[in-house]
Amino acid sequence: MTFAVPAAAYDRFMGRYSRPLAPRFLDFAGVGKGPALDVGCGPGNLAAALAERLGPAQVAAVDPSEPFVEACRARVPGADVRRASGEALPFEDGAFAAALSQLVLSFVKEPDRMAAELGRVVRPGGVVAACTFEAGGLALATAFWDAAIALDPAAPDDARIPFRRLPELQALFARAGFRELRAGTLDVEARYDDFGDDLWRSLGAGIGPMGAYLAAQPPERQALLRDGCWDRLGRPSGAFTLPARAIAVRARV
Repeated sequence: MTFAVPAAAYDRFMGRYSRPLAPRFLDFAGVGKGPALDVGCGPGNLAAALAERLGPAQVAAVDPSEPFVEACRARVPGADVRRASGEALPFEDGAFAAALSQLVLSFVKEPDRMAAELGRVVRPGGVVAACTFEAGGLALATAFWDAAIALDPAAPDDARIPFRRLPELQALFARAGFRELRAGTLDVEARYDDFGDDLWRSLGAGIGPMGAYLAAQPPERQALLRDGCWDRLGRPSGAFTLPARAIAVRARV
């Protein structure tokens, strides 16, 4: 599994979800003032939404991928964007009024350490918030993994990915010692121009669990997987949309 890809490829794959999710996530988190930090910023969809509300000078962002850092800097001029992991944030204690992480925690090697870092860099009374896709909440992933398992019963599925259920996400924040925890769900839709040239091609970049699994299959298996996924999505013709649901937790330090 990799996220070491060009920013444009990632945006074609996941940006159509993270862009509409960002303002909903900020509304849920209740971020009203800066400075605010986006942890795991990717190409900058959440950072851009923060900049629209707070001004770019009030926004900082980090990501371990240099292409993503460069893309975020270009997208949000004036923001403080650095290459760093969520487990080792390059900021002083209490530097921010809010720290947020969108669609990241499921892929972090040390989530408890990252939660502790979120709390460290936020001042007392400030906001920490995170969201991930709910297990079974991403229609594309459900169709993809159902098709994969039909071809190979030993194939993995979406259920094995961590932090896809609210109790797990809430427990992480509770272990970090955060207070006033609040949980919720956030619904968005992603638009595709068509199945083959848009959706399926976006998976071909090898991004995330679905992309990595697809890239590891021989061409004939990829073709069968494509047909199975298309069938499970209702055999769309032309433009179509797919729903997605994220789970979210916010708290105070």
